[in-house]
Amino acid sequence: MLCARECPDWCIYIEAHKTLAPPRREGGKPRSVNELDRFDIDYSLCMYCGICVEVCPFEALFWSPEYEYSELRIADLIHDKGRLSMWMETVPPFESYEAGSEAKVDKVPDPVPRDRR
Repeated sequence: MLCARECPDWCIYIEAHKTLAPPRREGGKPRSVNELDRFDIDYSLCMYCGICVEVCPFEALFWSPEYEYSELRIADLIHDKGRLSMWMETVPPFESYEAGSEAKVDKVPDPVPRDRR
């Protein structure tokens, strides 16, 4: 939720609710977790500053080479999580860093390897 808090245009909408998940260990108590209900980005408000991409601790947001956001209705510029997931096909594969540069360490392991996307 850092992306929504840090966005200067307030164009990211996140809604979630708490639910009980099973305990991690045998005999433990159920834990409370957030379940995502809504994740939308309103591209009619976005100024493409990239702050959301930089602050996301889960690396869930990426830059895409797509740039054409023309719609007949302005309401169609609100992309929900389903429509945003289709953009993953346009994200270019990771290029290795130059020799001697520091590589960014992944905070969260990638559930789907890039070669299977």
